[in-house]
Amino acid sequence: MGSRDNRQPHEWLRLVKSFEYAINGLKNAILKERNLQIHLVLSILVILLSFYCKIAIDDWIIVIIMIGGVIVLELINTAIERVVDLVTTDFHPLAKLAKDVSAAAVLVFSFIAVIVGILIFTPYLF
Repeated sequence: MGSRDNRQPHEWLRLVKSFEYAINGLKNAILKERNLQIHLVLSILVILLSFYCKIAIDDWIIVIIMIGGVIVLELINTAIERVVDLVTTDFHPLAKLAKDVSAAAVLVFSFIAVIVGILIFTPYLF
């Protein structure tokens, strides 16, 4: 028999638990992070606009990558902020820098996503 048949039941339980932890983290972030909520609302609007404009499949792929990138970076930014808050409650220049740089990553990618969105949707709208 193949090696997959030799997996212990606890390995499958660990896999299921890892998905539960990830879903819990996503739910927590959606409920508590205002910036993520804003990105999700804007993402829904972009998806609706994409359906309305009947964009091509290659444009859909790019839109999905841009939306996913912004959301992933916002989740990473949230994780970095929480770890920094866990490490120190005192003001420290390096803690501030870590938070600022992770927020900057989201900001830069968001600007790129807006530019890509303009390039994709302009021909459909005008």
